[in-house]
Amino acid sequence: MDTGAGRARDRDAEGRARSARPRDGLGRPLPYGAEGVPRQPEGVVREPAGTVREAQRLLDAGMPFHAHEVFEDAWKSGPEGERELWQGLAQLAVGLTHAARGNAAGGARLLRRGAGRVAGYAAGGGEAYGIDVGGLVGWAEGLAARVERGAGEGAAPPDAGAEAPRLALPE
Repeated sequence: MDTGAGRARDRDAEGRARSARPRDGLGRPLPYGAEGVPRQPEGVVREPAGTVREAQRLLDAGMPFHAHEVFEDAWKSGPEGERELWQGLAQLAVGLTHAARGNAAGGARLLRRGAGRVAGYAAGGGEAYGIDVGGLVGWAEGLAARVERGAGEGAAPPDAGAEAPRLALPE
């Protein structure tokens, strides 16, 4: 069995650490040699509608960690004025990831932080690109409260796919 012991750290062409370990749908590292979920390519520049579509596809598939990477690309490549929107959406995806991994406190904290960022951005008049800001904020607050209550009762963590939010308003 290959445990990765004694391996040099995985690095990209610029020398930054990049783990080559396979990951599951929630982004947790799996043992070397295990079959994981393909990672999202980094640095993809998408139009805002494409970002929302791709993130929704990943959320619906129960892969919020991967959706967060799509939002991260948007905040790094998009206009500075939209940074709060994309960072807030990334925090919502990471909050769902942590909650689904069983980290109720961290998940709830990130869900609330992301909801605040998205709501603040929209309240400031920023373009929401069809995102249902009110519905998303309500979803995040509700899920945060449920995971906190469930943690005290020993409930199972939420299923990421079943709890995936709807990002856009219905057309």
